[in-house]
Amino acid sequence: MIVPAKKEDVQQIMLLLHAAIGNIACTLTGVSDEQEAMNILADFYVKKGNRLSYEHVLVAWEGDVIAGMALGYGGDAAAKLDAPLLSRIHQEPAHAGYEIMTEARNDEYYLDSVAVHPAYQGKGIARALIGAVENKAKEAGWPRLSLIALDDNEKATALYARMGYAEDGELELAGHRYIRMVKQLTQ
Repeated sequence: MIVPAKKEDVQQIMLLLHAAIGNIACTLTGVSDEQEAMNILADFYVKKGNRLSYEHVLVAWEGDVIAGMALGYGGDAAAKLDAPLLSRIHQEPAHAGYEIMTEARNDEYYLDSVAVHPAYQGKGIARALIGAVENKAKEAGWPRLSLIALDDNEKATALYARMGYAEDGELELAGHRYIRMVKQLTQ
């Protein structure tokens, strides 16, 4: 069952989010320790108005376990959603001028993260979550959905391609090369 996330899901979501983004957590928080970064991201998850808020997360439940999660938002809101993260980072004098790369374009819905618990992989949960994000984007009137995938993550890029996503350039983020992929939602 795929439903909107709740604040109370924070612990299970953080484990999945870390699996999805790895050291990008440090980029989003301006700290070098991944555990400290994940603690900071957990604080943001339970608050509204930022890119990591529970209000942007869908979860797939299997019994009483969150088997997977997907995080997405409108690209036109990316700068506004990053502002609280940047405000926190800029409190440190050493991080004056620090910026968070915007992966989304203004005219597309952005699938920021998707992750499935290892015990539930291979059961179609990622595909179902991505489909749910696509439906959410379509219902909101977005013409396309974009995402990025590590350039060496052949399993993920193959899934996205099977689901109708096409390569649309590349970018570097947190020292890794990513392939940008886009799917047209409307004709």
